[in-house]
Amino acid sequence: MKKLLSLLLIMLLTAPAYALDVAGVKLDDSAKVGDASLPLNGAGLRTRMFIKVYVGALYLAKKTTAGDAAISDPGAKRVSLHLLRDLKAEQVSSALNDGLVANNSAADIAKLDGKIKEFNSVLNAVGNAKKGDVINIDYLPGAGTRVSLNGDNKGTVAGEDFNRALLKVWLGGKPVDADLKKGMLGG
Repeated sequence: MKKLLSLLLIMLLTAPAYALDVAGVKLDDSAKVGDASLPLNGAGLRTRMFIKVYVGALYLAKKTTAGDAAISDPGAKRVSLHLLRDLKAEQVSSALNDGLVANNSAADIAKLDGKIKEFNSVLNAVGNAKKGDVINIDYLPGAGTRVSLNGDNKGTVAGEDFNRALLKVWLGGKPVDADLKKGMLGG
């Protein structure tokens, strides 16, 4: 009996730590981005016309409920997209490009044109993603915005300016989904 209790205790202590469950997706309580261990800031569900598209999670060095604070923080961060349906690369890049245009001035979009094109190339390298896949968009200070699919690095776009513009897709004044923004900011 003692062995069974000891085994159960060990299993409980070594089980993965999940901070949150959103739409059946268990989210880790922290993420390793470069050398930084980032706590989960918040998460929410992205829907489009009542279709569940993905669970989006935001990891930051310092928790915040303010989108502007998360966007302007120069430290490491992660947006993690846990897909709830199959998505073609064109669908992902089109949606993110629409979000970039909606949340950034025409002048900023013009300045970032080369980086946006590079980002679209990285998304094309991701290819079609399947239900259950995880797309991580990490910001690594000094390196840029790295995109990975299920842990496989697909490419990096340099520049803090690009990352700030991209984060506005979820956290800006015209986010892709207001409820998702609220969830990602811990609301």
